[in-house]
Amino acid sequence: MTTIGRGAATNLEQAPAPGSMLTTTAARSLAVLRISIGFVFLWAFLDKTFGWGYATPSERAWTNGGSPTKGFLSGVEVGPFQGFFNDIAGQAWADWLFMLGLLGIGVALILGIGMRIAAAAATVMLVLMWFAEFPPAKTTGAGEATHSTNPFMDYHLIYALGAIVTALTYAGHTWGLGRQWAKLPFVQRNRWLI
Repeated sequence: MTTIGRGAATNLEQAPAPGSMLTTTAARSLAVLRISIGFVFLWAFLDKTFGWGYATPSERAWTNGGSPTKGFLSGVEVGPFQGFFNDIAGQAWADWLFMLGLLGIGVALILGIGMRIAAAAATVMLVLMWFAEFPPAKTTGAGEATHSTNPFMDYHLIYALGAIVTALTYAGHTWGLGRQWAKLPFVQRNRWLI
C-alpha cells in the first residue's frame, strides 16, 4: 500500500497543474458548446426577425411590424421586476436592444471572436430573462402555478455559464476565428475585446 501511495503522489507531482493544459478533445467540446450557444442566440434573432414559424409566426415577425419583446415581456406575471418588464414590453428601444443583442452575441460566439464581450452580454441578457421567468416563484401574482421545475437553476443560467466558460477557455481558438481576432492590432491594444 505504501508503494501505491508513493506512486500516486509521484503521478500527481508530474501531472500538469489545473488550467495549464487543455486536451484537443476538450478544446473541440468547448468549441461545440460555443457554437451551439451562439446558434441559440442567432436562431432566436432570425426567427423573431423573419417569423419562420418556430417561436414566432410570420404575422408577428419583426419585418412585418411585430415586436420581439411585446409577447414575452407583457406576459411576465411574477417576480420583483414584473412591472418594469411589462412597462418596456413592445418599446422600440427595447426591441432594438434585444435584437441587436441576440444578433451580436450569436455571431460573436459562432465566429469565436469578442468572446469576453459576448459572454458578458449573454450573461446580462440571460439573467434578465431569468428574472422575467423568475423560477423561485411557485405561483404568479394571480395565484396560478408557474410550473417552475427548480427554485433557482434553469436553462438561462446554464447558457450564461456556458458562454462564460467558453470565453474563459478561449474556445474561439478552436473551429473559430479567435486566434486571428486576437492578433488584430486594435484587439492587441484593447485586450478586453478578446
